[in-house]
Amino acid sequence: MAKVTRDDVARVAGTSTAVVSYVINNGPRPVAPATRERVLAAIKELGYRPDRVAQAMASRRTDLIGLIVPDARQPFFAEMSHAVERAAAERGKMVLVGNSDYLDEREVHYLRAFLGMRVSGLILISSGPSEHAAAEIDAWDSRVVLMHRRPEAIDDVAVVLDDVGGAQLAVRHLLEHGHDAVACLGGVEETPVLGDPVTDHVVGWERAMREAGRSTEGRLFQSPYNRYDTYQRCLELLRRPDRPTALFCATDDQAIGVLRAARELGIDVPGELAVAGFDDVKEAALTDPPLTTVGSDREAMAKAAVDLVLDDSLRIPGTRNGGVPGSKGRVRQFPSGLVIRRSCGCDPA
Repeated sequence: MAKVTRDDVARVAGTSTAVVSYVINNGPRPVAPATRERVLAAIKELGYRPDRVAQAMASRRTDLIGLIVPDARQPFFAEMSHAVERAAAERGKMVLVGNSDYLDEREVHYLRAFLGMRVSGLILISSGPSEHAAAEIDAWDSRVVLMHRRPEAIDDVAVVLDDVGGAQLAVRHLLEHGHDAVACLGGVEETPVLGDPVTDHVVGWERAMREAGRSTEGRLFQSPYNRYDTYQRCLELLRRPDRPTALFCATDDQAIGVLRAARELGIDVPGELAVAGFDDVKEAALTDPPLTTVGSDREAMAKAAVDLVLDDSLRIPGTRNGGVPGSKGRVRQFPSGLVIRRSCGCDPA
């Protein structure tokens, strides 16, 4: 059986091959609804399948978007990856995911691999400032959008959250429950990392405490980001005679580890220990007690990142990868919101 071609589809639909291409690729020119229906009917009747490899070779671009995350096993990154995949599918694109494991060399490995595959664009949730990553991005002409975290070493368009403001909301709320002070469970870095959300969460905690006239001295504790190591860390912390009565965690995964440690030690949450997290992962609503946390519109952030990767109209001429209209500089920042559940001491209806 002879292979069905785009010319065959155009002949059956009574259109030009260019119109068939516009329908298949959702652009670049609009097609009248009635004409689109004729083309789609002809495609179905003939069983036409576009040759994606040939299309990619002709355009020097694939229907792929690269996404690099630190660790897709962590709930926040898993949910963000899923949101990006859904947003990309709505634009007719597929997503390739690579895990950097918080290692610069793995991040650079995936940058080279994805950009070398001529992806339509790349969304990078970076594991940290990397001069090697910046150099790799500069070597290619594919669009790169930073998400969640904006390393200072990489000057590019970013979609981020108001991490400082969100942390302030959570800490103020804990203080309003009458606690003398709120301790903070930060990350593992000895030195703050600019552009890192966890660093910004600690900054937000410090600002809220300072606004309330409370000291932060001796109340910042380091912990890995995952629940398992945090659980081990907090078995020690919560055994201390001067343990905190309120604890703000830089991530929900850390907060889940805190809840597990408190339960094992017989510490009542929120009666003896109020807890709040950050990220509003789906599991936060199912913990015991349900976790008060800081949330964001991840779907909107994912859509913004995909749109910025794909749409010329959203980018400002005159910069290497384009700026973002209506944003502060080259960063599009989304608001944070407090999600109140029971771990803080509230009893939501």
